[in-house]
Amino acid sequence: MTPVPVVCLDLDRTVIYSPAALALSTPDHEAPRLLCVEVYRGVPLSFLTERAAAALRRLQETAVVVPTTTRTPEQLARVHLPGPQARYAIAANGGHLLVDGVPDMGWSAVVRERLSSCAPLADVRAHLRARSGGFVLNLRTASDLFVYAVVDRTALPPGWVDELAAWCDPHGWTVSLQGRKVYAVPRPLTKSAAAREVLARVGADTLLAAGDSLLDADLLAAADRAIRPAHGELHDAGFALGHLSVTAARGVAAGEELLEALLAVVTTVPVSGRL
Repeated sequence: MTPVPVVCLDLDRTVIYSPAALALSTPDHEAPRLLCVEVYRGVPLSFLTERAAAALRRLQETAVVVPTTTRTPEQLARVHLPGPQARYAIAANGGHLLVDGVPDMGWSAVVRERLSSCAPLADVRAHLRARSGGFVLNLRTASDLFVYAVVDRTALPPGWVDELAAWCDPHGWTVSLQGRKVYAVPRPLTKSAAAREVLARVGADTLLAAGDSLLDADLLAAADRAIRPAHGELHDAGFALGHLSVTAARGVAAGEELLEALLAVVTTVPVSGRL
């Protein structure tokens, strides 16, 4: 039997959208019906269109769909996508491989070994804290794997992110500015590494992927076929690959478009073709 493909889906601003990210451009009476998939502190937080939900359900029937996110497992647990719970999910930028919702200890051990070549998290956090000013609104650690600063973009000093990146690079860490967050992440901690682990476990040889942020770049590059929305950091950077397609739509409509495009790939289009 031919193995089914693995489809790794970034969540925030790729498949699901906050109210601020919906970017609805149609008149109110023509707006799509939305399905809420996340509630935080009693407030609806993330949505997709009902049409996107239908495409996702069909995709789950024809591929191994893997939610793939920089969120921690605890943050991911708030998201309830349509359809059955995913057998596999990737959290903390590849730091956690969840199997039936539970972190896989074998993968966690592999990650710890790979991160041993990098400077300790405590050192990077201390460096970041020492060079923070009033423009850093919060400094957070995610799953004891990486650190990020929530910043006031309007007050962020010119060159501050580049200086941080220059310090982190020889210590084995990467830095990226995404929206209001500056991420410092160990170089071996990638979504693509965890995606390859899922491929091996299910015996698949085809990887499809979707994502919008700089932390998705390695995943999109590793995929056989990939798609990104026409918004986000990758779009702003003009990120392009020969096997990467870009949606025509922006916002929540892009999430709908990319899910339907991926569904078309796994159901009707040979993998060697284009999205």
